[in-house]
Amino acid sequence: MERAKATSLIREAKRNKKLSWEEIAAHVGGHPVWVASALLGQNSMTAEQAEKAVTLLELPGEVAEALQECPMKGTEVIVPTDPLIYRFYEIMQVYGGTIKEIIHEKFGDGIMSAIDFTMDIQKEENPHGDRVVVTLNGKFLPYKKW
Repeated sequence: MERAKATSLIREAKRNKKLSWEEIAAHVGGHPVWVASALLGQNSMTAEQAEKAVTLLELPGEVAEALQECPMKGTEVIVPTDPLIYRFYEIMQVYGGTIKEIIHEKFGDGIMSAIDFTMDIQKEENPHGDRVVVTLNGKFLPYKKW
């Protein structure tokens, strides 16, 4: 089964069953952000995780197979058009250079891993409007000098 078809079936089953990513992650075993990313095609699952997901969502075995394949990460869209995703793109346009400068100042010449990486998304209640708290936590990888 093509990964895009599997993702479509997963989205439909999630919607029909009225499940949250937190509920699905609790069943599959894993952090809700990571489980959502895997089910949406950006990470691969173990056979056990994939089986738990398709059992919960009542999907065919071909979906479990697709969930175990190494994905094509990222998207082909140059500038995202979804407003929420675009805001993250905008944040990088405005603050990307600043983030890079501060990371280099604190750690040296290198990058933040997107492989040895975790992310958390929380809701912070605020009387002036609820806040979105996104935490990116990646291992620092210095560039090798040779």
